[in-house]
Amino acid sequence: MDEGGRIWTIRDLMKVAIDLLQRKGIDDARLNVELLLSHALELPRISLYTSFDRPLTRPELERFRALCERRLRREPLQYIVGSTSFMGLTFQVDPRVFIPRPETETLVEQIMLRCNEHPANVPFCIVEVGTGSGNIAVSVAKYVKNASVATFDTSDLALEVARRNAELQHVEQAIEFHRMDVFEPVDQLLRRRFDLLASNPPYVARDEWEVLQEEIRGHEPRGAVTDENDGYEFYRRIIELAPFLLNDCGFVLVEVGYGQAATVRRMMGEAGFFELRVSHDLQGIARVVSGRCRARSRNDVVNN
Repeated sequence: MDEGGRIWTIRDLMKVAIDLLQRKGIDDARLNVELLLSHALELPRISLYTSFDRPLTRPELERFRALCERRLRREPLQYIVGSTSFMGLTFQVDPRVFIPRPETETLVEQIMLRCNEHPANVPFCIVEVGTGSGNIAVSVAKYVKNASVATFDTSDLALEVARRNAELQHVEQAIEFHRMDVFEPVDQLLRRRFDLLASNPPYVARDEWEVLQEEIRGHEPRGAVTDENDGYEFYRRIIELAPFLLNDCGFVLVEVGYGQAATVRRMMGEAGFFELRVSHDLQGIARVVSGRCRARSRNDVVNN
């Protein structure tokens, strides 16, 4: 987009930019251009369409061109604009965290359903494995008034982002943040029991990494995407720990990747979990596997 001496209006610029992104193979080119341009101009998206004939200044053109160049290098749109929408809330995101996906809203919805089955005046204690941007913990704390959430992550950088998102949504008092590795001893969490364990763990197998979109491979934190194994390492550990972390008959809800639901359900069943259920996302893909488990004595060895 060489502006030269031409006077560009919002309409003209959007048309050219959408065509450029489409030709370069960027999905949802119109949405990308809308969000990039509204970010560059510091305007709501709707204002682009009510100001079609507004001419742009040279600094505005330069800002927009710089953003487009970043997108053409396959930097994720959400990192460029610094935020994304999840469960109707705005979350700050940057390369320190995995970008929340719409399909994960299915997991949050299923967590909320379990919370709603609990007496409204009694705290419902949730532990989350893998904080990331905080999208799951913050959404639950925002929408479920009796929810108390403890969440942990191995990344201090991710926890910084998550704490900020909790503050922005005014739910920081309802969430405990811990730096912890689920594969290491979890004595700190074992001091109490929870009603529900939730997780959207890294579930991409190591040999699938190279076929992922360039936006993921080149920009998102690898450790939040793949378990560097067969895609099931975190599920094995969660199933192992759940009986020691949960109250008797506590719930376990995990997001799974495409084609993984049957295997994870079988793993839960073999471990003695019951009331097993598979929930589908809006695209009809089996996305969440849930079950309940019996509590086990903490005198048993759990930190192998």
